Formats: sequence, structure tokens, C-alpha cells
Amino acid sequence: MKLRRSGIMCSAMTDQNSRPRGYEPRENLDFLREIVRRDIRSGVYGGRVATRFPPEPNGFLHIGHAKSICINFGIAAEFGGVCHMRFDDTNPETEDMKYVESIQRDVRWLGFDWKENLFFASDYYELLYKLAIRLIRDGLAYVDSQSDEEIRKGRGTITEPGVHSPDRNRSVEDNLDLFARMRAGEFPDGAHVLRAKIDMAARNMKLRDPLLYRIRHATHYRRGDAWCLYPMYDFAHPLSDAIEGITHSICTLEFENNRAIYDWLVDNLFPEPRPRQYEFARLNLDYTVMSKRKLLQLVEEGLVSGWDDPRMPTIAGMRRRGYTPEGIRLFAARIGVDKANSRVSMEMLEDAIRDDLNARAPRAMAVLRPLKVTIANWPDGGVEGLEIPLWPRDTGKEGTRTVPMSREILIERTDFSPEPPADWRRLRPGGETRLMGGYFIRCEEFVRDPATGEVAELRCSYDPDSLGAPAKGERKKTTAIQWVSASHAIPAEVRVYGRLFAAADPENVEEGKTFRDYLDPASAEVLRECLVEPVLASAAPGDRFQFVRHGYFIADEADSKPGAPVFNRVVGLKDKYRPVAR
Repeated sequence: MKLRRSGIMCSAMTDQNSRPRGYEPRENLDFLREIVRRDIRSGVYGGRVATRFPPEPNGFLHIGHAKSICINFGIAAEFGGVCHMRFDDTNPETEDMKYVESIQRDVRWLGFDWKENLFFASDYYELLYKLAIRLIRDGLAYVDSQSDEEIRKGRGTITEPGVHSPDRNRSVEDNLDLFARMRAGEFPDGAHVLRAKIDMAARNMKLRDPLLYRIRHATHYRRGDAWCLYPMYDFAHPLSDAIEGITHSICTLEFENNRAIYDWLVDNLFPEPRPRQYEFARLNLDYTVMSKRKLLQLVEEGLVSGWDDPRMPTIAGMRRRGYTPEGIRLFAARIGVDKANSRVSMEMLEDAIRDDLNARAPRAMAVLRPLKVTIANWPDGGVEGLEIPLWPRDTGKEGTRTVPMSREILIERTDFSPEPPADWRRLRPGGETRLMGGYFIRCEEFVRDPATGEVAELRCSYDPDSLGAPAKGERKKTTAIQWVSASHAIPAEVRVYGRLFAAADPENVEEGKTFRDYLDPASAEVLRECLVEPVLASAAPGDRFQFVRHGYFIADEADSKPGAPVFNRVVGLKDKYRPVAR
């Protein structure tokens, strides 16, 4: 398809494949999908659907971007269309190829593929420059030589109109001459800008002669020093959509006011049918921040270990923490698409991750805070291999692993209480409980550390007839506890991650405080005396397990090695967040 206007010609880089024959999108459409279906039925774009995900390569993607990725790629797939990956790279001072590479890696990890549809706004610089010249020739743009402060003051306020720049009535010839010299590098940064000539009294202040181009003598990560004149985002973004033949430009609500500039530019520079912008509510997730600037502060000030810190809401952080792309896509589907901003509870994200991991993470036992147990009536030197299921019945999966049991075992310290409450269901002095997948044991006595007074060892007996036997009487009131054989257990480092912030809305701060004051100092705990069952010795980086009663864990992709595992807690087991007992 060719777009022609006043001598400007460009190719609409769209997939020419039509919708699959007989394709019908899912039921219960949200308002965005209803718009797309309406446009298909009306034939406004000839049945085409072309969306785009247009990040600026100046930072790492986070969970909010994941929602946008799922919407744009999802709508394209559901309606037999195409979704472009385009980098809106218009700021040479903040952009870098490392961000391009990380963004592509994150989108692919989430399960989406743009195929041949990879574009950069910087590839359109020459065409965008020609489109700006058209605006000047049509009397719709002018070069303004005021300072940034003078331009800001001249815009007026919400209640007062702006005032015209003294340069607003420059002749077309003078504007064209200055604009060409701006490109040629004759002027320093800030000497001139190109502005649209719209309406300085507009109620939407975005329309008060917005800036279209500014001078920046900076090296671009892709174009080098070929340009010192760079388009503003609000100029390059809508025109890049039009150049590529995008049909539905879907973005978050903070760009709602920018839609007026979007429409003004494409209306004046491109024929119908042209792209339309539609806004949806951005993701505001409890116990985190989504601002790129604030996330950058956390990294640069050393308040987190990096962009892939497992507590960060970045996709890199969530990947390292052990979230799955399927879990994130499930979360995006559950929260849906709304028109009004609201906050989403962290529990919704955690529920989606748990639901996804339930059927993909085999079960294993890990003792994070070990307490020694000696089984007095166990045969000296005896070792028994117990066959314990890898999966609960509700997953429909089968398989077992062999867990060795010996005279000395280790249990979780919190599974014993010397002075238990009335409703205690685990091990107590003189009480019984079942070892998970194994025998019932009775605590005959316990020994305290004389220096600290803490319980140091339990001396127990076991019932050799209780293996596999159903619990009866008082035994039915107990809870099975996890354990490992002391002589067979594998040492492991376990990193227990909670929520980065202690406040649900850390950006809604009290007077005199910043979001950093709400960081939770207990959000990361490293446990180095943990012991896990032998099957976990061969865990490869990225392998996920459910540590029974502790939550879901992943072998850390950077630090874990077979024989020396390091595990990150992905998410706990409870519907309501509760940290591991300290």
C-alpha cells in the first residue's frame, strides 16, 4: 500500500496476510476488542488489524509493560493481524542498545514474536524531517527562538490562555531556512525549536503550539552523529504509526491528552484511513512502583542488587525470581482491560503465579531452619528409602522420588514447640506427628542449648507400623511435617524474598517522605544453613520446585550450580501474604 501526499511517498510496512478464513475472536470482548471487531465489520481498514508495541529504549521493561505487550500482541493474534515491535528512539541522551536487546529478550520470553516486523523510529528520521517541512510549507509549523523558560511561561495555565511567540508569524521562507540550518548543525542546543502552530488558547494545554523538534548535539546509539536535530516523541510516535500502516494505536491513559496532538498530526499529513489512538488503564500494582525514574533510583542508589533483583517489578527481576511467562500472561488476562485507573492487589499476581506453578513444580522437602532429631529406636546404621510422590493428586501427574531416612533427621525448627498452644497440630513434648511420606514419630524429650536456652535437639521414637497406614484417633488431628536425613541432606542457600515495599501504595507518601522511606528492610533474607533432600542436588538453574509448606522456589539462574544449589522463593503458598517465620 502506498501513501502519497504533496509529493511525499512512503511504504506502509504491514503484513499483507488477511485474517484466517472462518476466524472468530473470543467471546466476552473488552472495549478494545469491541472496537477492533467493529472496524473489521465496517471494513474501514479493509479487514486489516495492525497493532504495535513501541517502547523507548531507555530502560528495562516491567510488569506494566507486560500488560501492554499482552494486549497488543494478543489482539493482533486473536483477529488474525500483526503486531509490530518498534523502538521509539528519539532521545540520544538516554537510549542505549543494551535496552533494545533486553526489551527484545523480555518480549520473546513472554512468548510473543514480531517476526519480520521490527522497526525503529530512527530509521524514519529523513522521512519525518520531510513531513516537518510539509507542515512549515502549509503554515502549520514555525521555528521558535525563545528559551525553554520563555516557552514554558508563554504556554499559560489551566485557567489562563497562552501567548503567541514573537516568532510565530515568521515567513515560510525564514522558517525553512532556519530549520535547514538547525539540521546542518549551525546552532547550539536550545537555540531554536520547531513548534506546531495550533491554538495557544486551547483548553488542552498539549495543543498550545507543542514542540516538534529540538537541537541535540549528541551521538545516537544507532545513527551516530548523522543528526543533531531530533524529533519529539509526540511528533515521531503518531507519524511512525501512520508510516507503518498501524490501524489501532493502543496505549495507556497517561497519553489521553496526547491524543489531540496524535490526531492533529496524522489528520494533516496522512490520508484516510489512518491510525486511531485508544487508551486503557495502566497497571498500578500494590507494594511496588512503576516509574522508570524511581526504578532507576533504586538501582543507582544500591537499594536493590540490580535491574534483575528478584524483588523488582521488572520482567528481568520477575524472571530471575522464578515467575513464568505463562503465569504473567494469566495475570494479565485476569485483570482484564479497563478504561479507569485503579490499583491491583499483589495477591492477584501471586495467585496467578501459584496457579501456574502448581502443575509444573514437582514437590520436594527443604528444611530452612534445621532442628536435629534423633530417633532412638531406629536401627543403628540403618537407611530406608521411602517412595514419596512428586505431585499431589489434583495435578493429574504421577511419579515418585526416593527419600532416604536414617537415625538422625532434621526438621523445621518451627514445627516443634516446647510449650504449644491448645490448637497445636505439629510436634510437642510427649506428642506425635507424621513425617511427610513416612512414619509417625513421638517426642520423648528435648535438649536445650545451655548457652542460649534454645531447643537444640529432639529425642524421639518412631512407630514402625505407621508407614502408609491411615491416621486414627488423636493422630488424625496432627499435621505432617517435612524432614531430611542428616547424613544424606544437601546443603543449600535459600533466598526468601518478600515485597519490596512495606506500604501498599509507596508513591502516595506522607509529607516529608519519599517512596524510598517505605522500602521493607526485611524483604530479602538469605538463609545459608538450609538442607534439602538429595533429589535437589542435581537441580539445574531455572528448575522450579514446591518446597512443601514453604512455597515455590527456583534454582537461581545466575548463582545456582548442580551440587551447590541456590534457591529463590518465587511465591508463598498462602492466599494471604505472610513472610516465613523468623
